[in-house]
Amino acid sequence: MLSEKIRNIIRNKKNAAAVAVLVTAGIILIMLSSFSADKKEIKNSCEKPQTDFAQDYCSQTEERLRVFLEKIEGAGEVEVYLTIGSGERYVYVSEEKRSESENKTEEEEKYVLIGGSSSREPLIETVEVPKITGAVIVCTGCKSPVVEERIYKAAAAALDIPTADIYVTIMK
Repeated sequence: MLSEKIRNIIRNKKNAAAVAVLVTAGIILIMLSSFSADKKEIKNSCEKPQTDFAQDYCSQTEERLRVFLEKIEGAGEVEVYLTIGSGERYVYVSEEKRSESENKTEEEEKYVLIGGSSSREPLIETVEVPKITGAVIVCTGCKSPVVEERIYKAAAAALDIPTADIYVTIMK
């Protein structure tokens, strides 16, 4: 039944031409999508070191905070889990050009590029570390409200985040 409808459509020359165009367009789209998939893979492989850097930074900060918090009197054993809002951020060197005429001011900003003619890249001014957005702290000694308050304040000061973004609880 379906094959008969397809045969009837193809028998008409105009319909056959339309089907051929659609099939060709489909093949071209498939080929184009394979090219864009290759670009995505390249992009992701470039982003992987950034993710590794952010993860390493987070792990190191968790460990340093854990060791620090265990030094608080009464804290006992401590575990720390941090969340980060984004990976590291690159700030590039730029040049500004400003021209003024009677009624008009034009500003233009361009990145400073380095490298040869075939591979030019923007010059990095600084790399900002990932922003810590929250913390969960589990410890054996926070049965005491005094110890719990000390942990909240120490973590907030060490991470430069508000106490509302920190959760402290008792370790089982």
